[in-house]
Amino acid sequence: MKRSLLVLMAVVLVTGAFVAIVGAETKSPAEYGNVVINAFSAKEGMAPVVFEHWFHRAKYSCRLCHVDIGFSLKADGTGIRAADNAKGLYCGVCHNGKMESAGKKVFAACGTDKNDKRCEKCHSQGKHVKQDYDFATYTAKFPKDQFGNGVNWEKAAEGGQIQLTDYIEGVSIKKPAQPVQKDFTIQPKSADKGEILFSHRKHLIWNGCEVCHPEIFKGGKRGSQQYSMNEIKNRKFCGVCHSSVAFPLDDCFRCHTKPVK
Repeated sequence: MKRSLLVLMAVVLVTGAFVAIVGAETKSPAEYGNVVINAFSAKEGMAPVVFEHWFHRAKYSCRLCHVDIGFSLKADGTGIRAADNAKGLYCGVCHNGKMESAGKKVFAACGTDKNDKRCEKCHSQGKHVKQDYDFATYTAKFPKDQFGNGVNWEKAAEGGQIQLTDYIEGVSIKKPAQPVQKDFTIQPKSADKGEILFSHRKHLIWNGCEVCHPEIFKGGKRGSQQYSMNEIKNRKFCGVCHSSVAFPLDDCFRCHTKPVK
């Protein structure tokens, strides 16, 4: 009886831990990639901001937001304040009530009245706020994928379903096109995994060079930076993006494309 009780307790603990882990990482397709920003909101008596990453990546390159505009790659890493947005910085670069997207004016981000209903468009955590664009409707004709939010963004860009803006006048700097390096293979440390085929071209479309180098990958020379799968799972190196916003690590064969010989 005592032994059975101990076994039962162990099963409950393991199951609980499993649910906690899965629950922490499992999100609906519409929520995958969303970022909760709460550096100052709660302190000011407002709901945290829920940033809909999927909608913004359907319109803008990662490089534009994370390099030209200056958003950190980590939630709350930028320290965005309403006053900054009102001055035309960060969210306020686009959300100024003047910029147009797809023939519609982009709503202004921040005013001085906290009771303005417009605030709920962003400060929406824990609230049932109807957004201007519905994920399922907007992405209905996009190429599908197994993981993440179920959209193959790479194919969507190649097929013309989305067209990425990579330049904003007065914010971005005009520069010559970057030379595209050839794809190359990376040898996995585990013998049972296929070789990794890395494409600079695909990453260049979204990130340019600056998102990855030197903040994520310090060395510009192939093989100069060593890293492990455990580090990637801990959101370092490739895991900075491929754990939260880009296709997730569940999709092994998107990277390990060359079969084991």
